[in-house]
Amino acid sequence: MYILDYVQGVSCEQYDDGFWYVTTVNFGPVFDNSHMCSHDAKFPQQLFNLKHLKVLSLSSCFLSPTKNPVTLPLSNWDKFSHSLESLTLRSNPGLVGTIPSTIENLRKLQSLVLLENGLIGKLPPSISNLVRLRQLVLAGNYLVGEVPANYGKLSELLIFDASRNNLSGVLPSTLGSLDSLLKLDLSNNMLEGRLPKQLGRLKNLTLLDISHNKLRGGLAETLKELVSLKHLVLSNNPIEGDLSGVKWENFLNTETLDLSNIGLKGSVPESMAKMKRLRFLDLSNNNLSGNVSRSLENLTCLGALHVNGNNLTGRLEFSERFYMKMGMRFAAWNNENLCYIVKPNHQVPYGVKPCVQNITISEGFSTVKITEGNHEDSSVVSSLGGSGLYGFWWVFTVNGVLNVFMWDMLS
Repeated sequence: MYILDYVQGVSCEQYDDGFWYVTTVNFGPVFDNSHMCSHDAKFPQQLFNLKHLKVLSLSSCFLSPTKNPVTLPLSNWDKFSHSLESLTLRSNPGLVGTIPSTIENLRKLQSLVLLENGLIGKLPPSISNLVRLRQLVLAGNYLVGEVPANYGKLSELLIFDASRNNLSGVLPSTLGSLDSLLKLDLSNNMLEGRLPKQLGRLKNLTLLDISHNKLRGGLAETLKELVSLKHLVLSNNPIEGDLSGVKWENFLNTETLDLSNIGLKGSVPESMAKMKRLRFLDLSNNNLSGNVSRSLENLTCLGALHVNGNNLTGRLEFSERFYMKMGMRFAAWNNENLCYIVKPNHQVPYGVKPCVQNITISEGFSTVKITEGNHEDSSVVSSLGGSGLYGFWWVFTVNGVLNVFMWDMLS
């Protein structure tokens, strides 16, 4: 039983000769009324007799790499050379083997989506001959090797997604020739070396995701030419460097910035508060030190701020309004020497210790000096009542030292 057992899922168009020809074959759970493939679906020879076919889409048709493994046909793609514009093979774990080089015969192809299949082997250099391609998605397979340098010839390409594979080697500088590119996603591979500075030429590029690779080179050098990006994800690479070496005021269009777990050192600079369109900032799991500036609160579009898992110190000075707005989207835990100012009935940052204030209490002829710092909780000695306009105190001892929390009732 073949994939064309049912005429549903097939659409036709009338041509100048008065005859109707099949132009679309679409099977799989794409729409509510989509029709499914049979359990032992194959690529029938009759499929390649559809000389006017424009769209071929097969989703969840080849499900078992052991019981029903299917490979892409090596030949016959030339029969679609003057018609096929879109080829989508998606969510087919039973679609195994390599991508045939003969796919270059699809000269009118504008969209090639081979997503989440069981494909192996290298990226075919012959894909570069599909010069009308606007979308190239090869994500979620088992592809290996380098990104071919001649992919820089795909001048009309808008989307290039080869994420979630086993690609290796360095990125070719020729990718900087893809003038029309809007999205470049090469995340979750094993790419090495430096990010080519030629990528800075891609002034139409809005998203760059190279997370979960082995890229190096230092943050300042990596970001130098990427100021036009809206969404930049560099996380989980051994890039290293410090935030102060970057002119953040030049990143006026950036909305998403993920620099988590890339080996950053140094402090969080005030200049990051000049990225006025920033919505998401993730600096977590680095080696950052120093204070977290309250100026980040001035980023009116900011909806999430992650600084957890660093060596940040001092007091968090953000307002109650900021904590209310962020909720759990403000992450500052796992910073041992970071604390927040305690205020009654106010929302507090999750996982951060309250600050111990520097206060001296005088009573009669005796004076007790309160030392500053974070201390582990211990037994409460007493609770004192109100103290004028300034608020109330909570007194306890740690290792024989008197400690006091003060809430400011005027705040």
